[in-house]
Amino acid sequence: MTTSPLASPAATRDVLERYGLATKHRLGQNFLVDNHVIERIMALAAPLGAARVLEVGPGIGTLTLALVQEAGAVVAVEMDETLEPVLEEHAAAHPNFAYLMGDALKVAPEELAAAYGRIAARLGQAPGGNAADTADADAGGREALPSTLVANLPYNVAATLILALFSEMPSLEAAVVMVQKEVADRIAAAPGTKAYGAYTAKLGMYGRVVGRFEVPPRCFMPAPHVDSAVVRIERWQEGVWPDPALADAAFRARCAQVADAAFSQRRKTIRNAMSSAGFAKDALDRAYAAAGVAPGARAETLSTADFARLTRVLDAEGAFGGTAA
Repeated sequence: MTTSPLASPAATRDVLERYGLATKHRLGQNFLVDNHVIERIMALAAPLGAARVLEVGPGIGTLTLALVQEAGAVVAVEMDETLEPVLEEHAAAHPNFAYLMGDALKVAPEELAAAYGRIAARLGQAPGGNAADTADADAGGREALPSTLVANLPYNVAATLILALFSEMPSLEAAVVMVQKEVADRIAAAPGTKAYGAYTAKLGMYGRVVGRFEVPPRCFMPAPHVDSAVVRIERWQEGVWPDPALADAAFRARCAQVADAAFSQRRKTIRNAMSSAGFAKDALDRAYAAAGVAPGARAETLSTADFARLTRVLDAEGAFGGTAA
């Protein structure tokens, strides 16, 4: 099983002391110090092979040093500038690793592509990483983008980041991420449950959870005040989407708009909530009838497929002209 030389309290303390570092609670820093958890993350992420891995919030590189053993290329994005010397040491030792300093929510695809390109150059490979990856480069010949997200995510941005990456990076095929347990509950929630909401429905437009395990606070240094969980999310592939129309980005945007409107006033019926959000009631009534959705239903009872079906009918009604994009 793949482990990390830094996944222990002693090794973590040694790195922190050697570089004069301290944890920063405002950045959500809790360093993983349990190799058993590393093993389980790597098992859930496998097989990586030639994968172009994106890691967000690498910290001192505990998970990084496991990923570089298995993946073709690993690019990490770290916000804390004081950690750059540690990441530079890892980059010098592992030619398939590169890092970017900054906010992962603001890093441009071009920056990531360039980082994978630097790795490819060091390894003497084609821009995408190898012959197979080169075929994944876009029509302009730009280096390929991440295929897999594997990260112990900063909890304050985890949910936003996961949805944004699946939405903005079609190259992303899977994500294995550690998040706060409550966020994992939202990600994996089924319709009709308390944790299910607009976020779950929108993430369901891109993929589904296919694996999960829990991580207790004692596995971190310092121990957080919350439980954690690791989930694997896989992007829908052709032929298995909840609705075929969800393969289209413009349709997904409209479907997300419908879900947001339906959940805008959770205690109300979807008819009242969506009309308050700007949809015409007569168009809604026709759409509910055509889509087989009860107008008196609550938003949390509708699946992603239900929202897609409703969006199809509202689209045909021309209902999106007068609502916010």
